Amino acid sequence: MTWVWDETLYLGSAPYYARGRLPYAPGLAEALRESLGLDGSGRLLDVGCGPGVVALTLAPLFEEVVAVDPDPGMIEEARRRGAEARVSNAEWVQVRAEDLPAGLGSFRVIVFAQSFHWMERGKVAATSRELLTDGGSLVHISDLKEFPPLPTGAAPRPPFDEIKSLVRSYLGATRRAGQGLLPDGTPSGEASVLRAAGFAEPRHLVVPGGQVVKRSADDVVAWTYSRSDSAPHLFGERLPQFEAELRWLLHRTSAAGRFTEVVPDTEVFIWDKGATTPG
Repeated sequence: MTWVWDETLYLGSAPYYARGRLPYAPGLAEALRESLGLDGSGRLLDVGCGPGVVALTLAPLFEEVVAVDPDPGMIEEARRRGAEARVSNAEWVQVRAEDLPAGLGSFRVIVFAQSFHWMERGKVAATSRELLTDGGSLVHISDLKEFPPLPTGAAPRPPFDEIKSLVRSYLGATRRAGQGLLPDGTPSGEASVLRAAGFAEPRHLVVPGGQVVKRSADDVVAWTYSRSDSAPHLFGERLPQFEAELRWLLHRTSAAGRFTEVVPDTEVFIWDKGATTPG
């Protein structure tokens, strides 16, 4: 069964996302400022912005930020967090990436933070290049999928493998995504897609993480519900039963309800618009 995007992909996950997910490496904004020569001017477009994590981090580097996401819950949460942070130069728009440009204008930088794989990538890449001003750049951000070692004497890492096994026992062995399944996982190979759209060869940055983060059982529950394959709505009437088992699993791992994680390095590819259009 082939998964097709639908509006329930992250249904109910928005309130849990910012709390459940680890932050990007704290030097991300400074690394982009230096690499792109950002000086507070120009416009940023964050595509698939979720609850606004990256848009709010980068907002001080631009005159204006436009952040788009198809999920109304994510946009509502991003708007709430932006108001709480007193960010006044950000606009939050509920729209699918495939429906851009949507009258939003042109941009100096377009960013995709672990969102590009959910989209019709060829179409979105071509549209993004058209939306960039001359000299503009598309920025692809992700975490390096590694587990840095924990400090000696730290509380244990959350039992991620056991959590995923528990999810599978409720939802089945094949990863869920909205109303469908992802039998082969999320797509990769975005480099070939962006090259085909006419972008120049990328610059590669690795922003070091390594910060030790203390996590509570509530944080780990939030991480579980922030994922598309274990979004709250997928459990239906069994959600209370699932959460009770999840919390018991966490208690078995750490009776004190304390866990430790280490922020991974953040990987960045900067794709400049380039001077030519693919033929």
